[in-house]
Amino acid sequence: MQFTDLGLAAELLRAVEEQGYTEPTAIQEQAIPPILLGQDVQAGAQTGTGKTAAFTLPLLQRLKVHANTSVSPARHPVRTLILTPTRELAAQVFESVRTYGKHIPLRAACVFGGVSIDPQMAELRAGVEILVATPGRLLDHVHQRTVNLSQVQILVLDEADRMLDMGFMPDLKRIISLLPAVRQNLLFSATFPDDIKRFADQVLKDPVRIQVERRNTVTDLVSHSAFKVDPLRKREFLENLVRTRDMRQVLVFTSTKIMANRLARSLERDGFNCAALHSDKTQQERMAALAAFKEGKTQLLVATDIAARGLDIEQLPHVINFELPPNPEDYIHRIGRTGRAGIAGEAISLVAPDEMDSLASIERLIKQKIPIQAAPTDTVAGRSARRSHAQPSRPDRPRRAEPATPPAPTMPPEAGVRAAPEGRCGALLSGVGTAAAPQRVTPSAPTDKRRKEVAALFLPPVTAKQD
Repeated sequence: MQFTDLGLAAELLRAVEEQGYTEPTAIQEQAIPPILLGQDVQAGAQTGTGKTAAFTLPLLQRLKVHANTSVSPARHPVRTLILTPTRELAAQVFESVRTYGKHIPLRAACVFGGVSIDPQMAELRAGVEILVATPGRLLDHVHQRTVNLSQVQILVLDEADRMLDMGFMPDLKRIISLLPAVRQNLLFSATFPDDIKRFADQVLKDPVRIQVERRNTVTDLVSHSAFKVDPLRKREFLENLVRTRDMRQVLVFTSTKIMANRLARSLERDGFNCAALHSDKTQQERMAALAAFKEGKTQLLVATDIAARGLDIEQLPHVINFELPPNPEDYIHRIGRTGRAGIAGEAISLVAPDEMDSLASIERLIKQKIPIQAAPTDTVAGRSARRSHAQPSRPDRPRRAEPATPPAPTMPPEAGVRAAPEGRCGALLSGVGTAAAPQRVTPSAPTDKRRKEVAALFLPPVTAKQD
């Protein structure tokens, strides 16, 4: 089947052709026709199969009748609302809307948190037909009365399972209560667990259910491998792996933000062009890091699972799990960043001995055996040896000069005289507040009179016996 067989408008076919696509993917082939007919759709497909275009193209076609070039905000009410769980996914969906709709005069906007709300308020007040938003920031605009949702005709929930995992259920219910009762609802997600199905039953009306792939499956375009590595040697093994195989673009996943920062700094010290991506970064930092990685300016992007959903990077060849995810399903989303658009990819996991149970859980979930081998000891040893001859990973710090210890003063031995004790008592006896070191005075030889006086101090008193 070709895109021309789906009944899309000439403007959309032209935009698709400019992107180099001629044949729709399975999810696009099954989802576009019912959406064009105005039916509710519940679609599930693995990542990288074109879910975004599957709902972007038909909704643009349905809104084409409202396209106009008027400058009046009243002529551009919000007619389509697309909700996403993360800022990165919102930006990606917005970019797809602009790409496929560039030949149709429809206005689109994207609002999410982490950036100033003022430019977004000005854009919304000017009027937009398509609004891509994260739930929290959308409610901020609702409270500011800068957006009116009373004319929404199409609601799209992208990655609905992720939104529920992130605790957006109360926000979703609040937003849905502000929408018209009569509308078209579309749910697109990589997975549909049972709680999402219950939520879909409450929102969707007689939906067309589409499941391109069975639950928790991975694409055949991704090859899996694993190395059993000591946790203290993971970074050195990762560096050697990237160098020896000349990996030019690698997405590295960690389980925590602290580890992502720590690993990124270590890789930078060792000469790699690297950046970190996690939720503690500002939105500007996250967008800059992601843009540099997509353009090939950054060799390694170390990220948490915030990058495991909705990150569309063309021809990403390698994904490395520096740490296995605590949730086995996150493994599917992580490796879904590679093996996209028909291009093969590779997923490599560095497994510590205490992560073997997590690896077994992943294998049971994807129903595949991931080949694992022990990390060659000479690989890590060789890396350590090279570091000793090459530039060190961190600059050598000059050692602090040890203060010279002055020689202990000596006393000439004198008969019958004991040396004064050293230490604290000597310091006290030397005087308080004096800058110069105390001088030791050699006592003169005692006289017979002085010896008698000293002896009298220690002898008992003698009383004369009277007759």
